[in-house]
Amino acid sequence: MPRLKEHAVFLASLAFVLLNVALMAAEFYWLSLLPIALLLIWAMFTAVDRLLYFIAFATPLSINLEELDIGGIGVSLPTEPLMVGLTLLFVVRSFVERGLVSTSLLRHPLTRIVLVQTAWMAICILPSSMPLVSLKSFLARGWFITTMFLMLSAVFTDRTRMQRFIWSYLGGLVVVIVYTLIHHAQFDFAHDPAHWVMTPFFKDHTSYGAIIAFFLPFALASLFRSGYTGWQRLLIVVVFGLLVAGLVFSYTRAAWLSLAGALGLFLIIRLKVPLWALGAGAVVLGGLYWVNAEQITIALERNREESSDDLGEHVRSISNISSDASNLERINRWNSAMRMFMERPLFGWGPGTYMFQYAPFQASEDRTIISTNFGEGGNAHSEYLGPLSEQGLPGLGLMLALVVASLVVGIRLHRRMPPGHDRQLVMVVILGLVTYYLHGALNNFLDTDKAAVPFWAFTLILVLFDQKYPARATVAPGR
Repeated sequence: MPRLKEHAVFLASLAFVLLNVALMAAEFYWLSLLPIALLLIWAMFTAVDRLLYFIAFATPLSINLEELDIGGIGVSLPTEPLMVGLTLLFVVRSFVERGLVSTSLLRHPLTRIVLVQTAWMAICILPSSMPLVSLKSFLARGWFITTMFLMLSAVFTDRTRMQRFIWSYLGGLVVVIVYTLIHHAQFDFAHDPAHWVMTPFFKDHTSYGAIIAFFLPFALASLFRSGYTGWQRLLIVVVFGLLVAGLVFSYTRAAWLSLAGALGLFLIIRLKVPLWALGAGAVVLGGLYWVNAEQITIALERNREESSDDLGEHVRSISNISSDASNLERINRWNSAMRMFMERPLFGWGPGTYMFQYAPFQASEDRTIISTNFGEGGNAHSEYLGPLSEQGLPGLGLMLALVVASLVVGIRLHRRMPPGHDRQLVMVVILGLVTYYLHGALNNFLDTDKAAVPFWAFTLILVLFDQKYPARATVAPGR
């Protein structure tokens, strides 16, 4: 018996190999994943921080089973099962341990908005037109918030750990970009293949371009940051070049626009334009559009430029609302969302239900050659009108509150911080979030791990730095 115990590991390994070989001969391959599963379970209990870094790296590389037509399950592997497991562990630990999340974090205005948003989603499940769909949507938001906001707050104890998380995500994203560029090169970087050459990692070019734009400010700032060795700086140059190439050949016009908007905000922050002036300017611009909406629409309808391989024509097609099918279909989805809201203004149709419910709300004059009645064409193409149709007026209000509060907190925080690396990180976090806020007017991806992981992590970084550098307090220079 003692000798048997000494060789227990060897014998168990041998038994596993023999069993696995037999099952593979019978065309059953899932047992091969058992060692990986056991390793990940071990990490959940002993190395949560490393597991969260791994999730960041794996997110751009994750593959949605629904895209592979495996049982119609809309789950991304390996990230979402890991987040589900961490969330369950967090819930169990919260019953037996105190202090898993700091009270100051929970009391922060941004955190409160995030939690109220999630609570309102839960409330909207009850009157939902499809309760099971809404429940799944709520649970997905729950494991995103739990892992990438609440649990990550214990990992982000300093700037170095925050940057390590961002670089982890960029590591996986660079792999996807290289794969996509190689794949795209086989089609001479033409426009039409750009819509799908990033599959199976990204569903289409819009989400792919949005995520690249999200991280470009961080990569650009890293080029000018001190403290890197020669090899590290060369690597950063390569990463930045790949991000730029990936963005250009994604042909994602909304991502290009979002970067232009981020540049505008960067200049506003550097010029120290008062927040009240920004608000007044937004009101004035909104009023001018309201008064001249008809004339602006007529002017836009004169644009006949179509999406094409020519980058100049592709840029000019952004404002084509007369013949560009992609632009017209967005308008169709937005108008459908508004009609859905008018019928259910308070609770909406339920989280996650837009794509299943919008078909009857399409007007004949809005329909395009790519319109569909079967929901395979996606969602409302708006991070604002989507919640409006699915969660009513409170859903839109909470999303706008999160955007406005993040900008106010971020800009005020940056202005009171001393010069240093902390301040530089806050700037790129603000700009990264702004690219998504602007992109969110034309698309919505927060129901996917690709966007949710960096979005909630960046929002958390703002909260943590706002606590580190409180208003009306003397702070030491950032290191």
